[in-house]
Formats: sequence, C-alpha cells, structure tokens
Amino acid sequence: MSAAPWVKRRVRDGVAVVEFFHPAHNSLPGGILEQLAGAVERAGGDERARVVVLRGGGAGAFCAGASFDELTAVAAVADAADASAAAAAGARFFEGFARVINAMRACPKFIIARVHGKAVGGGVGLAAAADYALASREAAVKLSELSIGLGPFVVGPAVARKIGVSAFSQLAIDSDSFYDAEWAREKGLYARVLDSTAALDAAVQALAARLASCNPEAMRELKRAFWRDAEDWDELLAARAAVSGRLAAGDFTRRAVREFKRGRRPTGKTGKRR
Repeated sequence: MSAAPWVKRRVRDGVAVVEFFHPAHNSLPGGILEQLAGAVERAGGDERARVVVLRGGGAGAFCAGASFDELTAVAAVADAADASAAAAAGARFFEGFARVINAMRACPKFIIARVHGKAVGGGVGLAAAADYALASREAAVKLSELSIGLGPFVVGPAVARKIGVSAFSQLAIDSDSFYDAEWAREKGLYARVLDSTAALDAAVQALAARLASCNPEAMRELKRAFWRDAEDWDELLAARAAVSGRLAAGDFTRRAVREFKRGRRPTGKTGKRR
C-alpha cells in the first residue's frame, strides 16, 4: 500500500525545514498545496527560525507538479456538461500553486530549495520561487503543461524572473523534453549542482547554518529588495490561475488527461539543449 501524502515542518538551530511528500512522484494535489502554503507561512512567522529549507520527501522526483487526479476531477465536471463549474474548479486548483508561490515570495526569510530529483511543471515553479536553489545531478527540469493543452501560466512569472524570458520560453515550448541540471544552473535556476544526494545535503546544511547566524533584519530587507518587482503577484497569479482553469476544462486537455491516465504519456527526452 502506498504511503499517505504529507507536509511536515520542523525547526532546529534557527532552520525551519518544510518537507512535502506524495506517493505519485511528489505531485501536488489541492490538499498538499494548501498545507504547503500554510507551512511556509508559519515558518515565516516562527521567531525560532531565521532561514527556511524547502525539500521534497523520498528518493525519487523532487516534484512532479500538478496532480492528474485533480485534473481528472475537473474533466469529470466538464463531462457533466457544466463548463463554467469545471473552469471554476480548475481555477481553484491552480490558485493553490499561486498561494504557494506567493507564500514563498512574501516569506520574510530566505528560502533554500533542496532539489534532489526531477522537477516538472509546478516543481520548477517551486525551485524558481525559492531565493536560492541547490540541486543534485538528477534534478533535470521540464515544463510539460503545453503537452496536455495547458501552459505554465501560474509558475511562469517565477520561472521567467529567475532564468529570463528566453530560457523560460524554451522550456515552455519544448514541453516534452527534460533539460538537465547543468543547463538549469547555467540559466540561473540552480546556484550549484552537486554530484550526489549526500553532497547536496551537506551543502544545504552548511548554507542554512551560515544564514541562521546572519542578521535577520538584514536578510529580511535584502529579500524585500530581491522581490520588489513582484508586488502585484497576488492579482497576477490569480488571473493566471483562471486561464489555467478554463483550459483545464476544455476538450483538448480533457482528452490529453484521459490519455495520460491510460498510461500513454510521453516520457520526454533528456539532455542539455543550447
């Protein structure tokens, strides 16, 4: 029997660790998104913590992005001939991603992302919304949304802000391909790529410990400066979620989700593209 999904938060020596897990490759259904946003918000307000580490559980993917069970549920509403209700349900689901990204943006503490495996869709958004991301060699990235009739609308502002519009458009258009961790580092998504999970954990621990000893007021002001160009994201990401919800209720995505659930999903090419 598969393990149940969870979100955990713990604080030790000035470091808050927020960890999420889902048995389906750390995918993100609405319930996990809600818990994850709440955990980030609570870590930001916890006086015991000076820095936050965001990590995926397990040894597989860092995060597989949107839950196909949620997209299937949206399709089922649309199949019942209620397109407006389906679009609203889809928007509510994608608003969960918006809330997580905005929680990370508004958190007054630096967030370090530990990306130990592949990041797809919303997983790329989590890495981009972090203030500093460290990754393993296995942490290839893919924005797969277009292949099922959607687009990386909600995570797009965070990704484009971190790696630039050119690299973001490359990922968004080439939606069947994984781009390796070194490519992601060259584009600025990752600060460093480590050769093993053990090396990754050591690097994350060392950075978090160093930041936990820094002046919290200085870090808070620096983070505010970093994110000064994103003050309209509450409204922007909500509007993007509405676009995603409308598309999720459409015929193209409903057919694509059915094919995916039948096991006919593309595995995606992997490699460095220039």
